[in-house]
Amino acid sequence: MMKVEHLKFTYAKKTVDECKVLDDISFDIQEGEFIGLIGTSGSGKTTLIKHLNGLLKADSGMVYFWGQNIYGRKYVLSKLRKEVGLVFQYPEQQLFGKTVLADVCFGPINLGMTKEEAEKSAKECLEIVGIDESYYYVSPFELSGGQKRCVAIAGILAMQPKILVMDEPAAGLDPKTKYMVFELVEKIRKTRNIAIVLVSHHMEDVACYANKVLVLHEGKLILSGTPQEVFAKTELLRRINMDVPQITSVTQKLIRAGFPLENPVINVKEAEDMIMEVLRKLGGEE
Repeated sequence: MMKVEHLKFTYAKKTVDECKVLDDISFDIQEGEFIGLIGTSGSGKTTLIKHLNGLLKADSGMVYFWGQNIYGRKYVLSKLRKEVGLVFQYPEQQLFGKTVLADVCFGPINLGMTKEEAEKSAKECLEIVGIDESYYYVSPFELSGGQKRCVAIAGILAMQPKILVMDEPAAGLDPKTKYMVFELVEKIRKTRNIAIVLVSHHMEDVACYANKVLVLHEGKLILSGTPQEVFAKTELLRRINMDVPQITSVTQKLIRAGFPLENPVINVKEAEDMIMEVLRKLGGEE
């Protein structure tokens, strides 16, 4: 669906403040994928996602969406921004409509939908994110923090994107609301078959939901693979000051202590199943 090839980008180029942020980045995004984009602060994650819908233009390299070069002279970037939706940290701070419905309709109308089309899309998306119709004509500022975030996500979904890019979507939320947001994102991916790109500092979230992980370090893509493949590189990740899921560290310690696990695991359910299986086998041997 999207292919990024040899992307390079430098802020303040040819000035005293010149700073290379992205250096020869290549990867692709498949339909329905859930990609976790991880890296320490300053690694280039936010800069990279701004290239995915043309908010920033690379110094060199190419970005293709459905085979079309988004830097082509005749390519219409407004079309790309309808197809690739960006949700930045604390998206509820960007709410401004008089009502919830008006706020969610704003993006679709701006992209050329009629009022009727925009309202239909907005109502469908508000239903997906769990906002009851009794809230449609309420000010978004009267909602809870979790509801505001859901309305903000609905506003992006209403533009009917094929890729949803989320920069720390659960930042600042309590554990219960955070779980709700991630379950919502997974529901959206499955029901609409859209690709999700999740930027996160929380390895447990990435391990639980992503099926592909990209690791940025100092502007370079240094690792790419399944969560199991990436989090198996514990020593490399720690050398660049990154964590692994806590359960991965625990199961690695169990293995070193002689507990007969086949390999470290990346989520609690997997660890539970593996440990119970080992205990059953040990009990049978006795």
